Amino acid sequence: MADEPETPPSATAEPPAPAPTPARRRRRTTAKPDDAPKTPAKKAPEPEARAPRRGTLSPERRRLLDLRRVMDQGRPIFGRQAANRYWRIGRDGAWRRPRGLQSKQRRHYGYRAEIVSIGYRSPALVRGLTPSGFRPVIVRTTEELERVDPATEAAIVARTVGTRRRLTLEETARRLGIHLLNPIVKSEREA
Repeated sequence: MADEPETPPSATAEPPAPAPTPARRRRRTTAKPDDAPKTPAKKAPEPEARAPRRGTLSPERRRLLDLRRVMDQGRPIFGRQAANRYWRIGRDGAWRRPRGLQSKQRRHYGYRAEIVSIGYRSPALVRGLTPSGFRPVIVRTTEELERVDPATEAAIVARTVGTRRRLTLEETARRLGIHLLNPIVKSEREA
């Protein structure tokens, strides 16, 4: 044992444990009598996955989505011919092409409303996306809801679904972390 060099005791000993942090003060509660029946502890609800606020997009698609937003601001209102004359024509905003031989709108007279044409179309890669970047998917059952990709798609509950099933679909979507575009129960984050 004389052959071994002596090591200082501080080198071989473990470092001292950190000092305990002071505990928080708890509120006093009234003590329950010991003869009270003990209720089993409630199982904590499983944590909900946070639904993304925006869809996962490539930088190119994000740029095109911003471009589409700018194009939407400059796009005119496509009014139907004689929509100002007849309430039955102008009320629903549905577009029909002017076909009359004498039609001033068909002949692009400047004082008439613009005609729908391909030049006003949005970029093909972001066509059909919501402003937040999701592709909307209509769902009616939980099986359809489970097939939705939370990163790129958002769910829309079909209008034919009743309130009872809609509430279960909304709860399932919240649990799976799927963004729902038409919820009837707003969460705290959405409000």
